[in-house]
Amino acid sequence: MTQILEPEIIERTEDYVVLVKPAGLLVHQADSSPDEKTLVDWLVKKFPKIKLIGDDPEVRPGIVHRLDREASGLMVVALTQPMFDLLKEQFAARTIEKEYLVVVHGKVARDFGEINLPISRMTRGGRMAAHSAGFEDASDARTEYFVERRFTTTTLLRVHIHTGRTHQIRVHMFALQHPVVGDPLYPVKKTGKSFPSAPRLCLHSARLAFTDLAGARKNFVIPLASDIAEYLKNFKAAV
Repeated sequence: MTQILEPEIIERTEDYVVLVKPAGLLVHQADSSPDEKTLVDWLVKKFPKIKLIGDDPEVRPGIVHRLDREASGLMVVALTQPMFDLLKEQFAARTIEKEYLVVVHGKVARDFGEINLPISRMTRGGRMAAHSAGFEDASDARTEYFVERRFTTTTLLRVHIHTGRTHQIRVHMFALQHPVVGDPLYPVKKTGKSFPSAPRLCLHSARLAFTDLAGARKNFVIPLASDIAEYLKNFKAAV
């Protein structure tokens, strides 16, 4: 039996749990990997009552948002139906704040930038694509990025997403010609022979803020994942 990667619980209440999802852990079952152990498996074992929570509790109990399998970082999971409904409302209203620390290829020139490119699913390969405004069947997507630290061949960004499209950061960074390091779906076209191989997708959910049932604003911040921080030691700081 395959061991489930263990999330770290940051805060637990009667209504929700905030956790750190490790890289490599799928959030819920997918058609492409029906036998893979998931975050949902761990949640159901840890919080049995969650099996009744959500819009589709048989598949995604308590889940209101996701992280890609190879991404890591903060998630909030509802443990009661009222909290699930409230979180869902906040995601729809775009009042939940989500920030990520992301390593991208190349030296990003601007200290701050905003990407407003609609995103749609491509017909094959599981990829998404960014388009110019007005593209039919594409959903609006807005991403802001701030340079945290520049290196000679990579840049560490703090990324704030205002929409939650599939692969949004990965697609927008690819469109900006600064793909996320370690991304197999949206890779950089060419790297030098000396470019160090990434341990995984260098994308980490570092901040999450939402409002609880009592009306209090909850804000959670964690540092960059240790494997990404260690990987960045391979690069020299840009002058």
